[in-house]
Amino acid sequence: MIKLKLSPIADDRPVKVTLELPASLHRDLKTYADVLGRESGQPATEPVRLIVPMLQRFIETDRGFAKARRNAHPDP
Repeated sequence: MIKLKLSPIADDRPVKVTLELPASLHRDLKTYADVLGRESGQPATEPVRLIVPMLQRFIETDRGFAKARRNAHPDP
C-alpha cells in the first residue's frame, strides 16, 4: 500500500478560487487524485479539491512556519 500524505477528502461546502496551474502540475494532481481514490476505495475526487488539503498539510508540517507563528503570536 502506498503511504500518501493526504487522507480522503471530506465532502464539505466548496469554496471558489481562481488559480492558474501549469499543465504538468494539473496532470500530477489528477494522478494523485486517482491514486488516492484507489487507495481509499472511493471514486477519484476532482484534482482541484486536493489543493486546499495539500496546502494545509504543507503548512502543518512546516517547522519553520510553526516557529515563526509561535513567535508572532505567543501564548498569554
